[in-house]
Amino acid sequence: MYQIQKFRELDIYFQNVDHTDIKTIEGNASLRNFISGMLSYYPWWIVVLYRIRKFLVNILGLKRHEKPEVLPSIKTEDLAFEPGRNASFFIVRTTKENIYWVSETPEDKHLKAYFGVIAEHLSNHLTKFHVFTSVKFIHWTGPVYFNLIRPFHHLVVSSMMRAGIKRGLKI
Repeated sequence: MYQIQKFRELDIYFQNVDHTDIKTIEGNASLRNFISGMLSYYPWWIVVLYRIRKFLVNILGLKRHEKPEVLPSIKTEDLAFEPGRNASFFIVRTTKENIYWVSETPEDKHLKAYFGVIAEHLSNHLTKFHVFTSVKFIHWTGPVYFNLIRPFHHLVVSSMMRAGIKRGLKI
């Protein structure tokens, strides 16, 4: 958390939230490579989890978001870095080239979530990536939904982070 707290402009993504988690990983990737690798990671088991999520959405009466016909593979040079633009299903909120990137999930009735990555450049030419998720519950369905998906959230984010590091190794 210390590395994230260095950037006071990111405080708004941690204020009045109900859940925050931060995961770290080190590797040889640029911030853009890392994020594009994370957002392009769609193994079969994540696709299955999205299908299960669709079932939960129906039961809880949550807003349905359009699912793309083809899951996107985001090229590093095509990763949105301008606030307001879409990056996969996230909306970019604030960025600082080679330093941090923060996005938000589309508007929903049950919760608001932020997903961000802060790059800490280490002296050995590696980068430590601090990946955070902050969640604010809006409706009673928010904590119900989030607590059902929480174990999978940790698994998915950790797997996405490893994919982000692998993307950096290929470039």
